[in-house]
Amino acid sequence: MILLGYSLAALIGLSLGLLGGGGSILTVPVFVYVLRYDPKLAIAMSLPVVGATSLVGAIAHWRAGNVRLGTAALFGIVAMIAAYGGARLASLLTGAVQLSLLAAIMVVAAVSMFRNARGAAASAAGGAEGTRVASLRLLVPVALVVGLITGIVGIGGGFLIVPALVLLGGVPMKQAVGTSLLVIAMNCASGFAGYVGRVDIPWGIVLTFIAVAVVGILVGTALARRVPQRALKQAFAVFLIVMGTFILVQNRGAFTAEGTTRSSHGSAR
Repeated sequence: MILLGYSLAALIGLSLGLLGGGGSILTVPVFVYVLRYDPKLAIAMSLPVVGATSLVGAIAHWRAGNVRLGTAALFGIVAMIAAYGGARLASLLTGAVQLSLLAAIMVVAAVSMFRNARGAAASAAGGAEGTRVASLRLLVPVALVVGLITGIVGIGGGFLIVPALVLLGGVPMKQAVGTSLLVIAMNCASGFAGYVGRVDIPWGIVLTFIAVAVVGILVGTALARRVPQRALKQAFAVFLIVMGTFILVQNRGAFTAEGTTRSSHGSAR
């Protein structure tokens, strides 16, 4: 199972490089259902993996001129505050509830990807010239939501960050992808800080997972211009719906009286 887990780590990195988000949403399910870690530990483990992998991708995009540092700082600082708060809030939730929330977010992410795939050409064209001036009143709430999601369920939130930067911040699509990766890295660092001292991280597994995912994101970044984004996003969206449904079924008792007293997955390592 460990080899399968590392193979999926490469897939996570690849999708991050190609799409600027989405792949990180698979990290927690891989740790829980493939490598058999307890959900709460899996969420904490996912943050350094997603953060480090996204940072490597952000550096590659920055070298290509596709990162807006000012926008990343504005969006990222707000999200970091919320991510730390979300990580502390997570202590009040069972692992089953957190997994159920993750599954619901997977479905939302899938819908977002479908819509983004259909309007990708229009978004790219609209982002190049005459874009909307960034609206702080709209970007700040999105950053808060993204941060809370990161802290509570251990994902980067790229599926929300990219469209927010394009539609609300007037950022061209290519730059939105690179900027999103930097924001995700900032977000995950803050979220992980909220878990420090509360979980015992198996760093050997985490560091190996990071190394494999980094290879994947470098390959994905190199292939981003050659792979048809629309078909890729639609296929990945279908996969997210399947995975989200599976996790919801596995944790269907999470919000019942019985489910709130225990995690539906008790195989902690």
